[in-house]
Amino acid sequence: MLNLLKRTFSALYCVWVVCFMSLTIMLFSARVSLAGDQPIRIIAFGAHPDDCDQGAGGLAIKYAAHGDKVKFVSLTNGDAGHQSQHGEQLAKRRRAEAQEAGRRIGIEYEVLDNHDGKLLPTLEVREQVIREIRQWKADVVIAPRPNDYHPDHRYTGVLVQDASYMVIVPNLVTDYPPLARNPLFLYYSDRFTRPQPFRADIVVSIDDVFDKKIDMLDAHVSQFYEWLPWTAGKLEQVPKDPAERKKWLATWPSAARELQPDWRQTLETRYGAQAATTQHAEAFEITEYGHQPSEKEIRKMFPFFPEMARAEGLPVIK
Repeated sequence: MLNLLKRTFSALYCVWVVCFMSLTIMLFSARVSLAGDQPIRIIAFGAHPDDCDQGAGGLAIKYAAHGDKVKFVSLTNGDAGHQSQHGEQLAKRRRAEAQEAGRRIGIEYEVLDNHDGKLLPTLEVREQVIREIRQWKADVVIAPRPNDYHPDHRYTGVLVQDASYMVIVPNLVTDYPPLARNPLFLYYSDRFTRPQPFRADIVVSIDDVFDKKIDMLDAHVSQFYEWLPWTAGKLEQVPKDPAERKKWLATWPSAARELQPDWRQTLETRYGAQAATTQHAEAFEITEYGHQPSEKEIRKMFPFFPEMARAEGLPVIK
């Protein structure tokens, strides 16, 4: 009888130890998650190789340096964007340029095999977008607004907008599990005013990484030193010397990302007095279609703002 009691007590003790250890692990895991120790996962979409780089290259550099996970995705292969090359030869070149750009700043870069200039908001491409977001387990998704001069840009915005709710729907695109909740969806900044102008909800200073961003853009030789200067009638102005070319590239408006006057108030809200010296910045608009973050969540997901600004009384973005 005594031996039976000892064995029973021993078994109960073992069960208690296992339960205690399991509970401890669960509480520790929850505490780590709430503390924000997990890497932030960001995915940015562009219509062409180099689009993401222009709109969020500086932000990507900051996230990568912070230890977070960043992926750029071009929905087309860029096989039409050149004055003298085209087709598979150009697509291969642009894919290599994109991968080199990603390598230079330590992020992933994927180029999908849809034709440049022919992108449409089809169900097939929408499902490609949903897969990319789910596979990356994205916390933040960035894309162009659905109003733009280029149809590929517009339709990239539409495709990501159409995917924004569907990423949590289990019965669609069943080869990848749905996300537990909608990510934060953002728009890149742009200059277009119809039907409504861009609204700068988040502005990030990129002065400290500006040279690295130019180095990233420099990898897209076919675009910044050939195609875009040709379309602007400035091909003869491109320097031959590699170092001089980078200096010239830094003056290109889409590369320079100079701080716009209507961004300054948002910048000052989060940078305080440091905003006065900012020259280069990237701005983003929070879309209506994804997660709507509080100010606390924004500061957790964008850990680049100075501590001094955090101590100020800040409004909550709802």
